[in-house]
Amino acid sequence: MQRTEISTLGEFGLIRRLTEDLPEPGPATRKGVGDDCAVLSYPDRQVLVTSDMLMEGIHFDLVYTPMKYLGYKAAQVNFSDVYAMNGTPRQLLADVALGRHFSVEDMDELYAGIRLACERHGVDLVGGDTTSSLTGLALALTCIGEADAADVAYRSGARPTDLVCVSGNLGAAYMGLQLLEREKAVFNTRPAASAQPAQPDFAGREYLLERFLRPEARRDVVQALREAHIRPTAMIDVSDGLSSEMLHICHDSGVGCRIYEERIPLDYQTAVTAEEFNLNVTTCALNGGEDYELLFTVPLTDHERVLALPDVKVIGHITEAQQGRLLVCRDGQEFELKAQGWNPLKD
Repeated sequence: MQRTEISTLGEFGLIRRLTEDLPEPGPATRKGVGDDCAVLSYPDRQVLVTSDMLMEGIHFDLVYTPMKYLGYKAAQVNFSDVYAMNGTPRQLLADVALGRHFSVEDMDELYAGIRLACERHGVDLVGGDTTSSLTGLALALTCIGEADAADVAYRSGARPTDLVCVSGNLGAAYMGLQLLEREKAVFNTRPAASAQPAQPDFAGREYLLERFLRPEARRDVVQALREAHIRPTAMIDVSDGLSSEMLHICHDSGVGCRIYEERIPLDYQTAVTAEEFNLNVTTCALNGGEDYELLFTVPLTDHERVLALPDVKVIGHITEAQQGRLLVCRDGQEFELKAQGWNPLKD
């Protein structure tokens, strides 16, 4: 495979290579890549801005993460935050810091993933920066979106008797990570002189790997809510685990909740793989994270309409704060929800 040193292009040459032939921008982008700043236009709309930083060795492992998948996921993480505000992502900026061991072709793959995600969600890639790094690859992406003022869904709008809903299924991304980490451990412990290359055993588990390596922000759910004329009272994306996200909504809204274990949506592969790893599948769904599904509340009066939404489940309801924030188990026992999802600042 051809390898081109980044130093042969320089910073501006690399940027030109990575951003050439971008598609024609949308109407909200007056000027994209090419000047000191992008120029955007949002008359009579609320502007939504979100940023995420991904660090090699903390947020991703290049042993099992292809560069194209990394770029795709990094963009989707940002889009998901905008959808979680009931908005529409419009522009993306991508900052990259990289070490000398990365080649031009590596960056081509990374940006191919970013551009593919932008294409699928109708987002304009309007700029960014590149620099060198002494500590591995780092990505910092910023997404800009829009929404009508009346449509923006904050975490603080949930009220007692609201229904708690979630899209898709939970825990699959976490189990995908467990599979990848297991195979990495096997690879690292094989004899150095082994004549047989390591063959990861992922047969029948492709869905779990896809959920972890290549998540998809739930634009379809936001569109379905709009078409059904359902306005969420509160919303958040599930990046750090269902428990953590539910507690964010409860804290910001000043309410309690009842989440029913039997209603938490699980994929069959998630359940089977959790059993194989001797893990409780409900714990994985509550605390795994990186599912990038949407957790939201709606008024009780929207019950029939929300039940008709595709790939959305009602998993509980909002209560008064003094009634606690509880998980109701299948046997009827109640336990306090705890934020046990991933904490990037924890030692």
